[in-house]
Amino acid sequence: MCGAEPVADVHYAPVFLGMVMATANKVVLAYSGGLDTSVIVRWLQETYQCEVVTFTADIGQGEEVEPARAKARALGVEEIYIEDLQESFVRDFVFPMFRANTVYEGEYLLGTSIARPLIAQRLVEIANETGADAIAHGATGKGNDQVRFELGAYALKPGIQVIAPWREWDLNSREALMAYCEQHNIPVDFAKAQKKSPYSMDANLLHISYEGDVLEDPWIPPEEDMWRWTVSPEAAPDQAEELILTFEHGDVVAIDGEVLTAAEILAKLNERGGANGIGRADIVENRYVGMKSRGCYETPGGSILLRAHRAIESITLDREVAHLKDELMPRYAKLIYNGYWWSPERHALQAAIDQTQTVVNGDVRVSLYKGNITVTGRRSSDSLFDESIATFEEDGGAYDQADAEGFIKLNALRLRIAATKGRQNQ
Repeated sequence: MCGAEPVADVHYAPVFLGMVMATANKVVLAYSGGLDTSVIVRWLQETYQCEVVTFTADIGQGEEVEPARAKARALGVEEIYIEDLQESFVRDFVFPMFRANTVYEGEYLLGTSIARPLIAQRLVEIANETGADAIAHGATGKGNDQVRFELGAYALKPGIQVIAPWREWDLNSREALMAYCEQHNIPVDFAKAQKKSPYSMDANLLHISYEGDVLEDPWIPPEEDMWRWTVSPEAAPDQAEELILTFEHGDVVAIDGEVLTAAEILAKLNERGGANGIGRADIVENRYVGMKSRGCYETPGGSILLRAHRAIESITLDREVAHLKDELMPRYAKLIYNGYWWSPERHALQAAIDQTQTVVNGDVRVSLYKGNITVTGRRSSDSLFDESIATFEEDGGAYDQADAEGFIKLNALRLRIAATKGRQNQ
């Protein structure tokens, strides 16, 4: 049970904050097996008098997910879904996002944001399979994830009911949750719950994030022992490590000549990047719900992917196409961050981005050294780089330098006209 320590005889009854509770017969819950979602299972059963179906996704968070089955069964759950979605996550969500070189507010590689559409999709699909009339999640009422889960669910199944316990109950502390599970015989390891990391963390195959505790003061630096995937750049090897990434249609398909699946590629890049101190970020971002939030992130594989992808595009994409992609990217990033993966505008942008990637083929060589990623080579049969034109040596007439005079004068025409009218400084 929750533990041997006695808990004060306080009854934590559900309190509904601002909304009339609807009814639900069967609810599919995004379930981790941890304290919060274990409490949610019992709370749903008792508050809604409904059947609960649990769904646990393995998207590379680095924790064993199978124990969630026994925990769910101990709570009386009969329909239990535990699925390995790592390959789908990287192939169908992460890679399409990286084709756009997506970065939110100049720094965030959207590791949490991009996982939510997949989870929302499976929640809805399982609801359809099991005849459930509602889904539920454990996101709080302060964060972005509630928006991402629910926008996705409503886009895929407009009539679905969504239950968000953190917006309904008054169990707003870890102590209250542990008291609730003690009173309701919820099988949670009390000692483990008490020893939980002080940070709010989210992990998947793309990244791991840290929020809360000392990070709530944006001036206080993160503690070194917080980081889990990466060594500090100072402690990284003194010898640089080189990798060659092979791209087909904008996606990496091989590392150093070894063909791998999408998930295997990201896992290997995480390993090599983490060992070389790659991918740490300390960010203050603007949440969709209105507040600023500080988070620290480790995205070693994603950082390498982004740098290498821009390098292969530098020789394969037309200049104006590349510039147009750069103009569209912030809007695309904002759509993903705010939860609009399933929106028509994201689909339209994706179609345009994917069309540009048909020529993004070839190899990129990168050097990893003490937190830095340096591109040291790129080659492609689809390259637009023409050495005979770009050379500083004799080009055999490939480029007539005299042509530049007319080009410059035509582009200067409006500037010269303005100057004759005395508008040089306007």
